[in-house]
Amino acid sequence: MSRGWSPEPPPGAGRRLATGTSAGRQRARRWLAGRLADPARHQDRGAAPRPDTVPPELAAEAVRRHLPVTTPQEASTQMTALTDDLIGLGPLAAPARGPGVTDVLVDGAGTIWTDGLDGLRDTGRCLPADDARLLAVRLLAQGGRRLDEGQPFGDAQVTGARVHAILPPLASGGTQISVRLAAPEPPRLEDLARRWPHGTQWLAALRQLLHTRANLLISGATGSGKTTLLSAVLSEVPADERIITVEDTRELRPRHGHVVSLQARSGNSEGAGTVELSELVRQALRMRPDRLVVGECRGAEVADFLAAMNTGHRGAAGTLHANSASDVPARLQAMGALAGLGSEALALQASSAVDAVLHLERTDAGRHPVELAVVDRDTSRPGTLRVLPALSLVGTALTAGPGQGVLDGLSAADVHRDTGSRRSRGRHAIGA
Repeated sequence: MSRGWSPEPPPGAGRRLATGTSAGRQRARRWLAGRLADPARHQDRGAAPRPDTVPPELAAEAVRRHLPVTTPQEASTQMTALTDDLIGLGPLAAPARGPGVTDVLVDGAGTIWTDGLDGLRDTGRCLPADDARLLAVRLLAQGGRRLDEGQPFGDAQVTGARVHAILPPLASGGTQISVRLAAPEPPRLEDLARRWPHGTQWLAALRQLLHTRANLLISGATGSGKTTLLSAVLSEVPADERIITVEDTRELRPRHGHVVSLQARSGNSEGAGTVELSELVRQALRMRPDRLVVGECRGAEVADFLAAMNTGHRGAAGTLHANSASDVPARLQAMGALAGLGSEALALQASSAVDAVLHLERTDAGRHPVELAVVDRDTSRPGTLRVLPALSLVGTALTAGPGQGVLDGLSAADVHRDTGSRRSRGRHAIGA
């Protein structure tokens, strides 16, 4: 899988490692893969599963047997490379370890790019077409997904990263691979807010929404930080509440002691076994959620999600793609149409289910909130859905809008109704 690329050797070891290591690395990889698949290693666990870890002692033995290393540093480099090739990101692992890197991308020509604090950068490294395809197939298979002519695209979770791949001819040129990296440790909400313009005000508003169990949608473009922020918000949910997350590919990792993660599943080569997000939302409702979270609303599952928020499951949250907070109603209506909901029915559902929309953008200042809006519940306009801006970042100024009073009134009403035990507030909500 890495014939066209090999990890950079430590300083001074280039010539020693450059000659004769390719064949040795292949032998070491085959030996290590055979040991990991040895049924004797899994006799207490039934059939040998797909390995998700490589014991260091096995990696060290593979290097000792098959690779010409002379220093502990060289041995460590080769052990890391073997582990990356078997269960990690392979030739993308080294770029992924760069400081501030959030994404690693392979384009149709095989060029490896990174994105992060320094923006989009060409690493100067390239994967041959065959290696890129083999890598993509292996990564998705490792995450339990198939990638072939019958299913030429897909997502998978690999070593904490979300991997997306799409094969030609759907992708022009060669195989396209996109890797979204997770932070080593999920950031805390207050740590994120320190880097935001007017972070103190945004932090106070988010904690107010969390405390009053408002149903929150986080909108923004790809890469604007929606999932990162949602994980941080969920990390501040009280410890005695049960969070159930529903995602197409698992990305949410809140710092919380009771999180149940459900992940959708694609079908096999015959198309059987598919489990959609909408089905998982229905299953989650039977699992006693205190907080129901849909990682990303993108289709018909929005109908079940809105229905859940209308059945007393307060404190729900989710993300969706939108250009602005004011565009969220149109996005919800478009997704509702996929579930067979008419515009008026969707508006009635959403206006009573969603409390607030937080919109994020990626600017020169980083990824941060730019607008907080509340759903307008004007009874004189039944069957319509619109939002009112409560806080808006205009230039460098944070201004309050007409929705600020609605937000304050909603919060006051919720606090007034929250008179039971925390357990009852978790299961039942406003009007219980």
